[in-house]
Amino acid sequence: MDFTLPDHLPGVLAEMDAFIEREIAPLQAENMQYFDHRREFARTDVEHDGIPRREWEDLLDEMRRRADAAGWLRYGLPSSLGGRDGTNIDMAVIREHLAHKGLGLHNDLQDESSIVGNFPQVIMMERFGTDEQRREFSQAMITGERSMAFGLTEPEHGSDATWMETRAEPDGGSWVINGAKRFNTGVHRATHDLVFARTSGKAGDALGITAFLVPTGAPGFTVPFYWWTFNMPTDHGEVELKDVRVPAEAVLGEVDRGLEVAQTFLHENRIRQAASSLGAAQYCIDRAAEYAAQRRVFGKALSTHQAIQWPLAELQTEAQMVRLLVQYAAWHLDRDHHLEVSDKVSMANYRANRLVCNAADRAIQTFGGLGYTRHEQFEHIYRHHRRYRITEGTEEIQIRRVAQRLFGFGSRR
Repeated sequence: MDFTLPDHLPGVLAEMDAFIEREIAPLQAENMQYFDHRREFARTDVEHDGIPRREWEDLLDEMRRRADAAGWLRYGLPSSLGGRDGTNIDMAVIREHLAHKGLGLHNDLQDESSIVGNFPQVIMMERFGTDEQRREFSQAMITGERSMAFGLTEPEHGSDATWMETRAEPDGGSWVINGAKRFNTGVHRATHDLVFARTSGKAGDALGITAFLVPTGAPGFTVPFYWWTFNMPTDHGEVELKDVRVPAEAVLGEVDRGLEVAQTFLHENRIRQAASSLGAAQYCIDRAAEYAAQRRVFGKALSTHQAIQWPLAELQTEAQMVRLLVQYAAWHLDRDHHLEVSDKVSMANYRANRLVCNAADRAIQTFGGLGYTRHEQFEHIYRHHRRYRITEGTEEIQIRRVAQRLFGFGSRR
């Protein structure tokens, strides 16, 4: 058994760090209001439902443009899309490395923005889209000409997605959709919403749900409000669909098999997001240990007290265990069908998300009053990563997935 990472990765990380110092750090220095204690206020348009300010998103667009020109943005995409065929293990190591650097333009926490892009929608399109859909969407989603929100959750249905009430009915070669969706992230700028609707079967059936590419400007598609959340700015819209008509060509994947599309999105995203949570957790642990070694209380270093040592040592041990689990799951994801390793992906994701919340909380406690201020990053890290214990599958749902495999009930696919 060999735990050595692929030989190319150390060089890749060094090149990436050099690019950040050369291209991204100076741009961040010119816009520090988005990264210091003013960050939430500078980023948030409080007069327009708390959505991100356009100036903030323009800065993220410029970061992505520079990253794309330097060959980093598409790293994890296939070479057919201008990428570098980065593997899941590559992406796990890279995403942890970038998050470990702390808050910054190179890898901001806002919607997983990073110099190395996370493109689950593009992977979905390449895997399930028709030739025409791929031509229309894949490249355009990378460059930002098109963007896609994700409409799975409903007002009365979150993790119980197979009980959704949104329905689509065939009508003369088209589909007519009626229903409502909740927490449609990014819909304020999206050109399309990937709406999941029941097309056959009964509530609770996994089959009978279809994915539709719905233009956000379609008649009957409205966003009545955005949810103000724990983390700001917010871009989680409430969506209503009233007699929204789309052509047959709007179906992504097969009719009645839309949950396969959704699962692809979730598995591609979960492992990379778990790596980001791990990196952010390691940042909190390292900052807390550094501060404890420097801070003197009662005539000696804070780090000499076991009450400080032991919780951080426990977190450091857990971080190493989670790191091995994340890389193990990513390794398998590169070799097996994603549903065959979904229990491993779930293990990695829920433990990494729980770890980062605990690490941020312990860092706050170690820093004392300073840790509670916005002059450190811990509160921002906690508020952002806390949502991942709910979104993209609550930790209870992910633990249930592990239990399904452990006790042998439920289909493996």
